This record gives sequence, structure tokens and C-alpha cells, in this order.
Amino acid sequence: MSPLPRRLTLLALLLVAAAFVRLGFWQLSRLEERRAANRAAAAARAEPPRELGTGGDWTAEELNERWVEASGEFDHEHEVVIRGQAFQGTPGVWVVTPLRLARNDSAVLVLRGFVPAADAVRADVDSLREPGTVRVHGLATPIPSGGGHPLAHAGRTTWARLDLAALRRRLPYPLLPVLVRQTPDSGLPRSPHRLPAPELNEGPHLSYAVQWFAFAAMAIAFGVLVVRGGRG
Repeated sequence: MSPLPRRLTLLALLLVAAAFVRLGFWQLSRLEERRAANRAAAAARAEPPRELGTGGDWTAEELNERWVEASGEFDHEHEVVIRGQAFQGTPGVWVVTPLRLARNDSAVLVLRGFVPAADAVRADVDSLREPGTVRVHGLATPIPSGGGHPLAHAGRTTWARLDLAALRRRLPYPLLPVLVRQTPDSGLPRSPHRLPAPELNEGPHLSYAVQWFAFAAMAIAFGVLVVRGGRG
């Protein structure tokens, strides 16, 4: 290889290596953000549970990752089915039911659990009603607005995700801005299958960072080979 193409190749490899290094440090910054969020979530989960419907005017951010408790009756007529879910490799749906709070006129959405469905859309949830006054214990997370995409199929509407703004327009009562993920308990019905609290982990950011740095090292090593080859 003549000097000019060799230099251009080396320059291109160095630019590629620099880009890989930048991506590696970006993943490290994402890792630190994840760790900070995990520390905040762990601290929130360590606090005593908060009782919903007792007059506490908490924001969604204040309730995020907090254990909460609530009493009331499920409104199965306005149940929400979240399609496209999976649990331990089995496709299915999430069943989310408004809980009409016993002490005021508002409601909170409760993720009661997972129901298997072969197509992750159609599931029989009518037989899973829980009548009467119930007591719910679970982990609260804010409900996002936008992107709900309700889909009507075979007489039933399913959602891609919860959409606070859209649900507030549909429900005939005030709705708290959080979802309560009901925890498993031996005294609850076997179905829907209650889901454990999400694990606080660091995700794949560290392994991605290592991969990007490895790619950068490979690009530099190849550049060294190009230079040495040109000297031979």
C-alpha cells in the first residue's frame, strides 16, 4: 500500500477508535445514572408504606418506588388489559384494574398481575374478578402520558401501555397519577399471577462499555498493523 492510502486508512481507523471510546464513556455515564437511580429507589423502598386515599396530596414523583397501601373496591367494568407482555418466557397480558378508594371519590390503578395468552393479546379476564372490599399492598410507579394506543379486537380493547391522559379522559372519576404493582401474597387468588417488584440491577451498560473499548483497541491494533505493513 502506498503512503497516502496507508495514512488515510490509519486516520480512518483512529477516528473510528475515537468514536468507539466516546461510546464506551457514554455507556459508563449511563451506568452511573442507573446506579444513582437504583440508590434512590432502594432508599424509597426502605421507607414505611404510605396509605393512599387518606388526604395525602403526594405527587407521582414523591410516590415513585414507594410501597403503598390502599383499601377499596375494584372497578372491573373499566379494567385495562396491557397486551404484548411476557413472564418467564410465556406470552400474555397484564391486568390493570382501577381501585375505587374507600375514603374518597378517586381511584388508583392496580396491576393485579399476568395472564398467559398465546398471542399476547386475547386473554379471558372476565373470570378473574375480585368482588367486595379489598386491601392492596404494592409498589407505586408514575404513569406516563402518551403512547397508549388502544386497540379494539373481538369486542375487547387492549393497550400497548398505560396512558395517564387518555385514561383520565375515559374514567368517570379522578385517577391518581401512579400505578400500584400489587405484590404476591398467599391469600390472593392464583390468577392473575402477581408479579414481584422489579429488580434493581445495573443493566447491560458496563458490558456494553467494555465492548466499545475492545472495539477501539481492535481498531488501533489494526492501524498499527497497517503502519508496520507499510514499512515492510
